[in-house]
Amino acid sequence: MDAGVSIKHAAVPAEMAGWRLDRALAAAIPTLSRERLKALISSGAVTVDGRLLRDPATKVSGGNAAEVALPDPAPAGNAAQDIPLTVVFEDEHLIVIDKPAGLVVHPACGNLDGTLVNALLHHCRGSLSGIGGVERPGIVHRIDKDTSGLMVAAKTDRAHTGLAAQFARHTIDRRYKAIVRGALRQQVGRIEGNLGRSSADRKKMAVVGPGQGKHAVTHYRRIAPLRGATLVECRLETGRTHQVRVHMASIGHPLVGDPVYGRGGVNFRELSPGFTFERQALHAARLGFVHPVTSAALSFESNMPADMQELFSHLLV
Repeated sequence: MDAGVSIKHAAVPAEMAGWRLDRALAAAIPTLSRERLKALISSGAVTVDGRLLRDPATKVSGGNAAEVALPDPAPAGNAAQDIPLTVVFEDEHLIVIDKPAGLVVHPACGNLDGTLVNALLHHCRGSLSGIGGVERPGIVHRIDKDTSGLMVAAKTDRAHTGLAAQFARHTIDRRYKAIVRGALRQQVGRIEGNLGRSSADRKKMAVVGPGQGKHAVTHYRRIAPLRGATLVECRLETGRTHQVRVHMASIGHPLVGDPVYGRGGVNFRELSPGFTFERQALHAARLGFVHPVTSAALSFESNMPADMQELFSHLLV
């Protein structure tokens, strides 16, 4: 066998008789997604009972022995960097981390390294089976650089596909703790407003009119009144860029410290002399989803980090 190619052996049980080849192999090899297997079959990388098959729709008879010639994942274009991570959960398929504020998720112009992706490439080295044939972590959602809290990333193609589908269906349980300006009078509330690029500033998001942007819904719950502020929990029914920040600002309660959507309000330096808070007060506190391979229901919680705890203490009534 050529260097850089490994062989995966799979037994197709008798009860799978009549299944499509790609479906049967996806069930037998949990690290590979059905789409990845379709591509491998079409490229001539799969034999069944010693016979080369190139049609993913070929029906299996059951009781077959399959071999998949899997090329080693291509190196990622980004460098692996030894950046400390707080790992909440990890198995062979995925990893959940508690991201600190200040850490960019994905390399981009202006942040080519020192990101969460660089950190995951180092931490998960040797355990990334390849997302679409590339040795990289599968980023299925992001949180802003200056937002802290829970994130999940895929380590295998199968996990990446499964997690992405759950995010697309909006079945992920995502809850944020936020400290917003002003006294929030309602105990609970629902904010519905399409989000799109602001016509005044393309770098910002805004609530836009019907037929524009993307549908977005945020549910909020008041947790504690503070001096000139309120601690709230925001549950995302959808997950859009800057959703919590824009939605809370749209009802007159922007996040404390938000440099983009929270300008021109109560001066918290006056409320708490000598104390500064240099980021939006937003923390991804809860993340729940169905494991895309084992089907186990998983749920994780994270306490507010030290800087938000300190802000909360300074603003206690």
